[in-house]
Amino acid sequence: MATTNNKKKITTEKQGINWAPGMPFGKINYTLMLVGIVMLAIGYILLSGGGTDDPSQFSKAIFDTRRLTIAPIVLTLGFVVEFLAIMLKFNDKGNEGEKTSAEVK
Repeated sequence: MATTNNKKKITTEKQGINWAPGMPFGKINYTLMLVGIVMLAIGYILLSGGGTDDPSQFSKAIFDTRRLTIAPIVLTLGFVVEFLAIMLKFNDKGNEGEKTSAEVK
């Protein structure tokens, strides 16, 4: 009987529920997702524009540094932040002392 109790404790420690039961991400992950979405929105805003009202006229504004360099860098950083927010698991400092539902029983 003593070995089964030890096994239960080991499995609950490995699972380590950090936030609320049923929530796939922690607070830091959601914050990073929001930062990534804002970065993507800024990148797409920087990418827009450069057109003309008259289709027969050529506008050199499409070759602006903002559209060719800055916007793609901001977009790439936004996608990297989103990837990290989804893939990394962070330990929330405030929930370390809480017990899992299996430990309470």
